[in-house]
Amino acid sequence: MAKAKQKRRAGRSRPRIPETIQRRLASVREVMAKRGLDGLLITARTDQYHLTGFNGEDGMTLISPRQVYLLSDFRFEEAAKQEAPWATFVKRKKSVADELAKSARRCGMDRIGYMPDRITVASLDGLRKVLRPVGTKLVRTADVTAKLRVTKDAKELETIRHAIRIAEEAFLAVRRSIRIGQTEQDLASRLNYEMGRRGASGPSFPIVVAEGPNSALPHAEPGKRVVRPGSAVLFDWGARWEGYRSDLTRVLFIGKIPVRFRRLYEIVLEAQQRAIRAVRAGRSAREIDGIARSHIANCGYGKEFGHALGHGLGLDIHETPSLSSRNPAPLESGMVVTIEPGIYVPGLGGVRIEDDLLVTDIGCEVLSTLPTDLGWALVDK
Repeated sequence: MAKAKQKRRAGRSRPRIPETIQRRLASVREVMAKRGLDGLLITARTDQYHLTGFNGEDGMTLISPRQVYLLSDFRFEEAAKQEAPWATFVKRKKSVADELAKSARRCGMDRIGYMPDRITVASLDGLRKVLRPVGTKLVRTADVTAKLRVTKDAKELETIRHAIRIAEEAFLAVRRSIRIGQTEQDLASRLNYEMGRRGASGPSFPIVVAEGPNSALPHAEPGKRVVRPGSAVLFDWGARWEGYRSDLTRVLFIGKIPVRFRRLYEIVLEAQQRAIRAVRAGRSAREIDGIARSHIANCGYGKEFGHALGHGLGLDIHETPSLSSRNPAPLESGMVVTIEPGIYVPGLGGVRIEDDLLVTDIGCEVLSTLPTDLGWALVDK
C-alpha cells in the first residue's frame, strides 16, 4: 500500500527544470537575496522566455525563492504546460494584476522587485493599486535581467548561429533572383518569404530595402522605388529562430558601381574591418566605436556617420552593450554584438555594412559569413 502511494506521488512530481534554466534562476535568486526581495516580477516577454522557456505574449512571471509562477490566461495554459511544465501556471480570472496580488498574499511576499525599463507607468500604477491592500511593496530593481543576458551560453550561441545561417541563405536566394524593375517592397517580401521557407519564425525587425537616395535613411521603409541599372540597394535584415535574432546589412550594386558609391563603400568597409580587428574582451565599447568613427571622419564623412557603431544582440534586436562613443564599459567574453559603420549622404544614398560577432578573450569570432568585398557586392544584370 505504501509503495502504491509512493508511485502515485512520483507520478505527480513536477518535471525537472532544465539545467540552463536552473542556472539562470539561481543567478536571479542570488540578486533577490542580496536586495531583500521576496519575489521578482518579470514583465518583458523576452526576459520571461530567457528565464522559463515560456513564450506566451500575455501576462507576467513571478519568481519566488522556491517557485516560479506564470500568470496568464487560458489561451496560453497548454503552451505553458509544454514549454515550462515545471512552473506553476496561474490562470487569471480577472486581470493579471489581481492574480499577482493573490499570489503575493498566498506566498507572504512583502517586497517584490520590478525592472523600471521593462514596464509602463500605467501598468506600474495599476499593480501598486492592487498590491497595496495586501501589504506588498513594489521595489525598483534595475539591471537584473539585462546583466544576466549580456553574455551568451553555448545553447544561445548555437541558436544565434542558426538564425544567422537562415538570414544568409535567404539573402543569397534573393540576390540570385534580383531583376530590373523589382521594387523595394518586392525584394523585402521575397526576403521575408525565403527566411520563412528556411524555418524562421519571422524577421528580427521590419526588413529594410532601400534603393538609391532612400539608402541615406538608416531605417528606410521599403516602398515603390524600382531597381534600375546602376542602382545601389541597401538591405538590412535578420531572421528570428527559437526567439533569438540575427542582424545583417549589405549593399548590392546592380550592373555597375557608381563612382561616388565605390568610394563610400571602401571607406565603410575599412572602418568595419579596423573595428572588428580591435574587438576583444576588456576593450571599451567607446574605444571600438572610436576606431571606426575616426577613420570615417579622417576620410571627410564624420558628420555623415550619426549612429552608434553597434549593439548587443540576442532575444532582443538591441541589447547591452551599446558600442557608442558614450559607453566606457568594457566588452566581455561571450557577448554577441554587431559592427555596422555607415555613411549617409542625402540625395545620393548610404552605405552600411553589418556583421554579427562573438567577443572572446583573445579577439572575436565573426559569426556571419557573407562576403563584404566590392566584387561580390556587384550583381551582374
